[in-house]
Amino acid sequence: MRELPDWARAHGDTLFAARIRERPEDFVVDEILGFEPSGDGEHDLLKIRKTSANTAWVARRLAVFAGIPARDVGYAGLKDRHAITTQWFSVRRAGATDWQSFDAEGVEVLEVHPHRRKLRRGAHQANAFRIALRPVADSPSPAVVDERLQTIAAGGVPNYFGEQRFGRGGANIDLARALFAGERMKRDRRSIAISAARALLFNTILDERVSSGNWALVVGGDLVNLDGSGSVFAESGENLGERLDELDIHPTGSLWGSGAPLGSGEASRIESSAVQGHMDLCDGLVALRIDAASRPLRMRVRQLEWQIDKDAVRLQFELGRGCYATAVLREIAAVVVAQGDSSNT
Repeated sequence: MRELPDWARAHGDTLFAARIRERPEDFVVDEILGFEPSGDGEHDLLKIRKTSANTAWVARRLAVFAGIPARDVGYAGLKDRHAITTQWFSVRRAGATDWQSFDAEGVEVLEVHPHRRKLRRGAHQANAFRIALRPVADSPSPAVVDERLQTIAAGGVPNYFGEQRFGRGGANIDLARALFAGERMKRDRRSIAISAARALLFNTILDERVSSGNWALVVGGDLVNLDGSGSVFAESGENLGERLDELDIHPTGSLWGSGAPLGSGEASRIESSAVQGHMDLCDGLVALRIDAASRPLRMRVRQLEWQIDKDAVRLQFELGRGCYATAVLREIAAVVVAQGDSSNT
């Protein structure tokens, strides 16, 4: 295991040191599905509020209660354990189930709807966060914090993968190297290893773009992403700068695999140079025939609001799926996690 790099920040040094997750209510996440339950079908779609509970553990408890295999329970994304989170689960209906009598510590069933399909990972649209940053020592200057948050609201932040993707002490990177060296693994461990390798390579590319000051600009050969969508394309035109300023489009970087780097010209040169120190990971992904993909280098922080008092800087914002709240927080404060590692949101 090894310490992860302190990847470059876009908006300057952190303003203060802060604790998060001192108590569950300091970190609240609400999953936004982005679609309505179908109203019929063979699955129950459950809206669940959980406190200090792991998503996978809740899924297993739901399966036992419904009398079905764990594989017949679906959820759109992992949610933080040391938090209060609201998320959706689908449970294949094996018979009449009285969900109001479901009993698990820290878990409350809020809504039940018939639904036609199992929830798949990434099916949700966004996550809404309410987070308290509690200063470790002196409270920061409200004016300075206010200026930084206005900058983030206007220009977004680098779309880094959060540290939780890499496991405690970067253990998932070691897992990836073991996989690429030929170690046989179960499907879930293999997926974790591959995801960690791609995340490290992407963060390395993004770190180079942030350090060079062009993470939010289009360089020659870049592919761009249409904000809030999976659409990726080559973009040019007179209004390119305007669309970037309005956060309508974002430059992208490669999620490594066969065909990477996906851009051309200057963008390709930057990426190829950035990953030179991790060619074992690049070659391992290609050998496993993992297809390259694109991920935005920048993320928009939607509906950002804040309140600053003597005890905490309190934030509210929304992020699209696959984006990490920790990528926002690291542009504000040097964060000390009060309780363990969190899961991906």
